[in-house]
Amino acid sequence: MALISDPERAAARISSWLRDQLRVTGRREFVLGLSGGIDSALALYLAVEAVGAESVLCVLMPYRTSSPDSLAHAEELIAAFGTRRALVDVTAMADAFEAQVKDVTPLRRGNLCARLRMLTLFDFAHAHGLVLGTSNKTETMLGYGTIFGDAAWSLNPLGDLYKTDVRLLARHLGVPDSICEKTPTADLWHGQTDEGELGFSYDEIDRLLVLLVDEKKSRRELLESGVNPKLLDRMVSLIRASSFKRRLAPIAWLGEPYSLAHVEDPSW
Repeated sequence: MALISDPERAAARISSWLRDQLRVTGRREFVLGLSGGIDSALALYLAVEAVGAESVLCVLMPYRTSSPDSLAHAEELIAAFGTRRALVDVTAMADAFEAQVKDVTPLRRGNLCARLRMLTLFDFAHAHGLVLGTSNKTETMLGYGTIFGDAAWSLNPLGDLYKTDVRLLARHLGVPDSICEKTPTADLWHGQTDEGELGFSYDEIDRLLVLLVDEKKSRRELLESGVNPKLLDRMVSLIRASSFKRRLAPIAWLGEPYSLAHVEDPSW
């Protein structure tokens, strides 16, 4: 189940938006963490369509336990498009941090690697780049991402695409089957999968989120329609627990909150 009915139009709109964002900010390139998964692959396709391969820098950031297939798929995409490439192994950075702290669990290590990767991307982008996000709508709604890690970006072309939309659009644009058909994983530790952590498949989750969020069905309506109550409770719990990830950090305003919308408008 996908929300987008016209993948050609969706791809054109996102690419046009990316092109406009680069122009308005005066930056010269997009910086993308390319993992070899379907989300970052789709972001790459859209970015290249928007501004050309020469204006996209792909950064590969493996950790010692990263799947060799992930790196191979990322290299395959770079070779196909001819984008610029940088390789930064985050293992030494993570090891140096872990040496200063105790009891680093696999989850903490995964979050650490996600933040080190985003730090690396913003460092590459510091002079004249914008960091592209690769988190889809499903992940963002459920908080399935690391705050200040993969859930950070300069702009996000996938933010209004459910995971099922990502799959549809990726296939439409010709992302290789070897990437489209992989089991979704953040590759944070051996054996980790998205659906294993979430407890349900993306198809089940997206069907529910469309009804719950987009169509604003009540709990009673959802249960009467046959929605799995365990799925519903799990998704509502994740949405509520991750609400802070979807908001800017609050400020103690002493006056009215300011708005820069009029200055940011190019016509001003």
